[in-house]
Amino acid sequence: MASDGSPSQDSQKKKKKSSRKGKGEDVKDKEVQVEGQVERLTACGHSALQQGDSSKALEYFKKAFKMAVNLKETKVQRACAFNLGAAYVEAGKPQKGLDFLSQAESSERGERVADLQFNLAAAHEALDDHVQAVRRYQQAAQLYRSQGDGSSEGDTCIRLAHCHLRRKEWTDAAENYLRAAESYKVAGKLASAAVALKDAGNHMLKCDCFSADDVISVLTECLELSAKITEPETLGKLYNSVGLSFSQLKLFPEAAECYELALPLVRSTPRRLAVVMQNLGAVHNSLAQYRKALEYHREAAALHGSLGSRRAQGCCFCNLAYALSELGQLEEAGESYLHAQQAFKDSDDSSGHWQACEGLGGIKMRLRDPDKAILYYKQALALLSKCKDVASSVQESLVNKLSEALQMKLAIQQTGPPARQAIRERNLNRQHPRIAQMRNTEDMMAEHRRKEPLNSHRVEDKERRPTETCGQRKPHGDMIISSRATQTEHPDYLNALPEANRNLNNTYAKPGVEYKNPTDSHFVSQQDEAMCETSRQNPLEITSAPPLEESTEALPPAHLLSEESTSIHRNLKSRFCTVM
Repeated sequence: MASDGSPSQDSQKKKKKSSRKGKGEDVKDKEVQVEGQVERLTACGHSALQQGDSSKALEYFKKAFKMAVNLKETKVQRACAFNLGAAYVEAGKPQKGLDFLSQAESSERGERVADLQFNLAAAHEALDDHVQAVRRYQQAAQLYRSQGDGSSEGDTCIRLAHCHLRRKEWTDAAENYLRAAESYKVAGKLASAAVALKDAGNHMLKCDCFSADDVISVLTECLELSAKITEPETLGKLYNSVGLSFSQLKLFPEAAECYELALPLVRSTPRRLAVVMQNLGAVHNSLAQYRKALEYHREAAALHGSLGSRRAQGCCFCNLAYALSELGQLEEAGESYLHAQQAFKDSDDSSGHWQACEGLGGIKMRLRDPDKAILYYKQALALLSKCKDVASSVQESLVNKLSEALQMKLAIQQTGPPARQAIRERNLNRQHPRIAQMRNTEDMMAEHRRKEPLNSHRVEDKERRPTETCGQRKPHGDMIISSRATQTEHPDYLNALPEANRNLNNTYAKPGVEYKNPTDSHFVSQQDEAMCETSRQNPLEITSAPPLEESTEALPPAHLLSEESTSIHRNLKSRFCTVM
């Protein structure tokens, strides 16, 4: 049979099969190419993140996600949604980040589930939804532990602690810092463990459920692990913070030792040096080592002044005035209180201002000048009325002192003008009563009175615990909790320190901080405009400013928004993953 020249049926089928096969291979090749481009864009995004360019990284992740949408492979799509969501959280757009991260969720429990929970928690935290953030962080921490990833578990516990701090749940925060420290130790990150223990001890002091021995044990272990910290800045912050905690526990020799260790580590940074100097002076006041404290007070005041930190400078002048008054140098003490008064006035700090006025009133009482004492006590009461959350005992104390000044004025008026003049002259250079009591015999006291010239007394610095007198003042400070406000039963270390001073500073820049550490002296914390600079609390009643402070050293990928606020407002860094 002759052929008609048309292709056979079998050959046509073969051509169709080969055509379909060719198209399938083309599609597969295109998907492979797209996946390759997605991987390259993702790698570029990670590279941009490492260089600190989050906006550029965001653009790369956006392109990768758009290309992945056209792929049939849902796992790649979820990975791209994961990265894009994390990038949005990193860029300060948590709601958009949350939307994309939700797309990355799957019923499957893959190796990236823990990181996804972490990122979802970071987004909720940035949106101030701390309940959801805590739930997600807890899930992430448990997953990291099941994977044996101690480092990531520690990072997550630090973030959990921050969420609890925002909700003022001090016990939960302290427990999470302790868990973070244990996780870091398992992972071999001993420096991070030391920082976590420092923060744990700091917040344990705010809880009734921890004993003083518990806190001391944590702080001791923190100091032991601090040998693993190689960065001077971090180590200086740690010593300063631990010193503040020891001060609150009234372990002043240990506190002084910590500040001494911090001193050489911060000398290259004037602001931090001022903070440590201020704290050293304050702790020497508490140890009644007044002459030794003078140098630190003066240097700290000069440094704060050169840096424009008027409020902190005012605290140093108050500490200096207190030390001078204890040494019987009343005229100089009065001048220092005047400097403090002006500094607090310049910084619009009513809390510090009224305390400076109270100190001036006490000096005038000891100089038997009731008229000026009355004036200063009235000013202190007027300023006190502008302060919030003031314990009633504070106002009662000032009223009692004003009453004493009025009684003294009445008594002097009844003695007549000549007698009043004689009293003023006799008391112009009158020594502090407690210093006179240090003399061993009446003969020595008599000899001292015979030789007593105007403005010539020099009093030996004695180790003694000051007792309360009518004009005695407590220095103020940053990050110290006032004892005056403490009226309920608490562990002894929750009560204010003796009246030596209340100007401990736990901040390296601004004395105002978000989370403050209760302590008694004018000590500086890091809740500073720097180190411990954080959200403010009323510096009244021995309180001072301290942040979360200082908890930044152990932070995981989540960074504080600025070192200036140990406030826990920060950029929330997220976890990223590779596509394939």
